[in-house]
Amino acid sequence: MPLLILFIAIPLIEIALFIEVGGVIGLGWTLAIVLATAVLGSWLVRKQGALALNDLRRSFNALNDPTEPLAHGAMILFSGALLLTPGFFTDAIGFALLLPPVRRWVFRKLRARVTVQSFTMGPQEEAQPPRGFSGEGDDVIEGEFEELSPGKRLTHPPARGPSGWTKL
Repeated sequence: MPLLILFIAIPLIEIALFIEVGGVIGLGWTLAIVLATAVLGSWLVRKQGALALNDLRRSFNALNDPTEPLAHGAMILFSGALLLTPGFFTDAIGFALLLPPVRRWVFRKLRARVTVQSFTMGPQEEAQPPRGFSGEGDDVIEGEFEELSPGKRLTHPPARGPSGWTKL
């Protein structure tokens, strides 16, 4: 139900803001501002996204919990979608999500609502080999082939569909 209210309220807010701002500054300037915020927003999203990606790489390299950098990246992606959506209200939310303190605040609020039951990093148990794989002497792969001389074409079309060797 709250999502339905958002889908109804946000377009109404945007329409009201377009009418009010357009009445004060005119249609041309209103459209210019909407276009300028889309261009500026996409440039800022690109910059912030690169920083978030570097933070995520650093987190993986240090074997730290990647939850916060992933959440920041998701919020930056969401802010990009908001900034590309025409409107003043969505632009305000999009620009706010590009600010690291706002993203940290949103992350703290989201983290307080989510309960993580377990978190592990690295290998926990030895991986099991596929069925039918003994591990010793299995370096031979059975198959059929037909040697073609240059310029010779296949006499039959190649088989279509899965080969079947990947099925367990």
